Amino acid sequence: MKKICFIASTGGHFEQLMMLKPLMDKYDSFIVTEKTGYSVIKDDRKIYYLNQVNRHEKTFIFKMIANGVQSIGIFIREKPDVVISTGALATIPMCVLVKIFRKKVIFIESFAKVTSPTLTGKLVYKFADQFYVQWEQMLEHYQKAIFKGGIY
Repeated sequence: MKKICFIASTGGHFEQLMMLKPLMDKYDSFIVTEKTGYSVIKDDRKIYYLNQVNRHEKTFIFKMIANGVQSIGIFIREKPDVVISTGALATIPMCVLVKIFRKKVIFIESFAKVTSPTLTGKLVYKFADQFYVQWEQMLEHYQKAIFKGGIY
């Protein structure tokens, strides 16, 4: 049976990820998200936490490096076959790591992005095995993406 890592930053990205709970229940899976002061996750699955990342902070690069190191530890411990991500920045190290080890990356572009791509989406699109958009007009930015509608 395949093991799946479901990963997203906090807020709307995480809320979208949790819309995939039926899929989580079908497979051996775990969750990775950012640690915040207001995190309240009600789920029985293993949950791992990364540093919250904001690209406008002076400590951005250090937090990304720390998240990369943490992602390596999570990857070694859990050995996922697939990563499913709804973004954003904190998820990039795990997506890259999984791809390096020839595992699958599935990315779902944010529901909030109707006419323009996210920074994370633009980066992960280059190597994702499957890339989903939730709005048909986003196919203009991601020609090889898959449109199936919203996950809500």
